[in-house]
Amino acid sequence: MTPDTVTVLGLETSCDETAAAVVRQAADGRVEVLSSVIASQIAQHAPFGGVVPEIAARAHVESIDAIAARALADAGVEFAELTGVAATAGPGLVGGVMVGLSFGKAVALARGLPLVAVNHLEGHAVSARLAADVGYPFLLLLVSGGHCQLLAVEGVGACRRLGSTIDDAAGEAFDKIAKTLGLPYPGGPALEKLAERGDPQRFELPRMLLGRKDLAFSFSGLKTAAARIAEGLTSDGERADLAAAVQEAIAAQLTERSDRAMAGYAAEHGGRDQRFVVAGGVAANRTVRARLEAVAQARGFSFTAPLLAYCTDNAAMIALAGAERLARGISDPLDAPARPRWPLDEAAAAAAPTHAPGRKGAKA
Repeated sequence: MTPDTVTVLGLETSCDETAAAVVRQAADGRVEVLSSVIASQIAQHAPFGGVVPEIAARAHVESIDAIAARALADAGVEFAELTGVAATAGPGLVGGVMVGLSFGKAVALARGLPLVAVNHLEGHAVSARLAADVGYPFLLLLVSGGHCQLLAVEGVGACRRLGSTIDDAAGEAFDKIAKTLGLPYPGGPALEKLAERGDPQRFELPRMLLGRKDLAFSFSGLKTAAARIAEGLTSDGERADLAAAVQEAIAAQLTERSDRAMAGYAAEHGGRDQRFVVAGGVAANRTVRARLEAVAQARGFSFTAPLLAYCTDNAAMIALAGAERLARGISDPLDAPARPRWPLDEAAAAAAPTHAPGRKGAKA
């Protein structure tokens, strides 16, 4: 390794995956994922049809040390070879966030390593760079179970919010509608599979925020309409048709807003740096990917999405976000807090909050 090489242990415990990874970034920006270990909690949460925060936190406590040890062993890296430790510090289920962040602090303190308290959303923002040469700046659609927003990404610590959901995230809509259709947890992938044999034109679903010229998203009305239709369905064929209609409606809204964002982004950048990235769990949906790739091509933008393994929550993206910060001399004190909510663009969130204090909604 050269002195400029950064090797980071990443830890991710913001929801229902306990994950650890070791990522190495060279001085020229080349990224190597040396290991990525993920322990899923699907079996623990499946009986409840969704994530139970207390169960998730306890499962993280029980497995975090073994998962981190396995990530180091798989990478063939000793603690002495690490440049630093990066752990998700939010947003997410705060009980789980505390587990991974506390473990990261313990490693940093015991081994004399710098700590990076990573914003989970920034992890998703850089996730496409784990396996592709995506330079800054780029336009990002971050779309997952808890988040749905468009961002102009200039680099780590420099993300400008262009638009966000005003109620539910797209991934949440997928999961909740899947539950009303009687599909197993996790609902998003199950709905996508069911939709493969459905007719998306069978049911008419509302199009949200028609007439608005901004980049806001909304999925609560779609979720309610689909739930009402689902109550009257009696056959598997009808359920498949509704699943296909829901998937098409979500893909359409994501595509419309992204197309509008690309037009504005291209004008702002004078036709330069036309790179479009989609990240987050919903980026794994093949229909959504195809629609977004088509509109990016039509607008003259390059299209990049993370490998499927890096779309959902993982620690490799957290390690890379930490590595990029450490390479710039940025680290955090050992009293860095766990944060259930943590917007990437804090200035925009303060000036124009999408949710009033105390209201339920998107974590960011």
